[in-house]
Amino acid sequence: MRAALLASAVAFASPALAAGTGPNGEPLADDQTFTYRVLDEHSSVDPQIVEDVSGSEIVRDLFEGLYNQDADGNLVPGVALSHELSEDRMTYTFKLRPEAKWSDGTPVTAGDFVYGWQRLADPETASPYQWFVSVMNLKNAEAITAGEMGVEELGVKAIDDHTLEVTLESPMTYFPLTTTHASTFPSPKWVIDEHGADWTKPENIVVNGAYILTEHVPQERSVRERNEMYWDNEGTIIDKVTALVINDENVALTRYLAGELDRTEVPAGQYPSLKEQYPDQALSFPRLCNYYFNFNLSDMGPEATQDVRVRQALSLAVNRDIIVENVLQGGQFPAYTFTPAATANFEVPEIEYANWTQAERDARAKELLAEAGYGPDNPLELTYLYNTSEAHKKIAIAVSQMWKQTLGVNVTLENQEWKTFLETRGNHDFEIARGAWCGDYNEASTFLDLVQTESGYNDAAYSNAEVDQLLKEAKAMDDPQPNYTRVEEILSEEMPVIPIYHYAGVYMMVPEISGSWPVQNVEQNWYSKDLYKVAE
Repeated sequence: MRAALLASAVAFASPALAAGTGPNGEPLADDQTFTYRVLDEHSSVDPQIVEDVSGSEIVRDLFEGLYNQDADGNLVPGVALSHELSEDRMTYTFKLRPEAKWSDGTPVTAGDFVYGWQRLADPETASPYQWFVSVMNLKNAEAITAGEMGVEELGVKAIDDHTLEVTLESPMTYFPLTTTHASTFPSPKWVIDEHGADWTKPENIVVNGAYILTEHVPQERSVRERNEMYWDNEGTIIDKVTALVINDENVALTRYLAGELDRTEVPAGQYPSLKEQYPDQALSFPRLCNYYFNFNLSDMGPEATQDVRVRQALSLAVNRDIIVENVLQGGQFPAYTFTPAATANFEVPEIEYANWTQAERDARAKELLAEAGYGPDNPLELTYLYNTSEAHKKIAIAVSQMWKQTLGVNVTLENQEWKTFLETRGNHDFEIARGAWCGDYNEASTFLDLVQTESGYNDAAYSNAEVDQLLKEAKAMDDPQPNYTRVEEILSEEMPVIPIYHYAGVYMMVPEISGSWPVQNVEQNWYSKDLYKVAE
């Protein structure tokens, strides 16, 4: 079988834009800048190092991978124009566009992808996303990341400058979806060789995306501006993009209302009133993200939560309806599975406790905690870790009060700045910790792989041989739903994590740009090159 996924898009290019008009003929504003708020300093702008959402947003502007997404989340050509699939469904051959260039004028080649992917897999890179090469099911990925084989054995090869061959361990129908992830973007070896870890500084960086990094003030702002070498620079409208680090959601809202920002998140609990006051600026739509609590099941974790009855009790005692309806109020969804319902081709399984009343959950929670030996004479003491944010704080307070009132559990709340939090959680130096995940691609495995034993983001240190086997088998299945259903059932029984809610995108956004925002893309992979401001 030979199939070209994007055959109809071969030689795709954006149509030339008439002066002063947008893609649909709209009159454009004179000011084509976009300024938005982020909660924390991004982790990196190195494609193989970045690990957070805000950093990935920047990286998608600075670099371009094989494929991008359109406003509905469908794959569209990036550096790759198309691909062909071998008869055995194990080998993908990508045809790259010859006009793609790096910002220093060097042509983008298949070798730049080979280098980037090998760099991701290389244990010496110490990428927090190293495990993604196994998620992609690349040939020899697991042996390479384990240090048992050299990176040159990874299943990726440059046939010539514009032909990239990728070989998998087994057929995997959703493999192309993984190529929009930042970690799969090409990297400029000659620049990294010259500057080392400093290669991403504005004065050194070389990129192949629609924008180039022109300024970065840590903990304050980063600025990217049009890359004139980008192959579709003529089809790009936004000239300059600025991300401002504003730790306080309410301060950010004040600055938005003062005209300093084009987009900011709505503070928890304020969406209903803001929607009434600013109906054309307050937006809420489903997102492919989950919010959960990790139990530390490693040897460093507390003895109490090694007991599954304690974990089940704590989960049952969380009133998720109160979290989404009273605390957040932004269109979020109560979560009883790890995988959101918004995930493509995923059928939410029946989880028994999801159909109980909260009174029934509370009653069972009390029984379980008593069976585990905790009560008035032996109260459970726990510490909950979260990263600094008013919304995270409100959720932490609400849940700790639920646990106290229902179960008599005493919870100490601890918050840390983002990078410190990531390090602390990654080192398993916590008892219970906030977790959240936005899908790297739109398929259930992007969530469920997090509970696989060897996952780089298995912060609970959970290990279940049946789960590992089910997920491994699912990669090659045309219909993996039965495996995903069973994994979700196991998670609801063993409760290594507590699903709290599934996200909505809840923004204040100026009407001038909201029309070009991809609200239909639940992954929220947005690209500044596709945005534009219309005239008022």
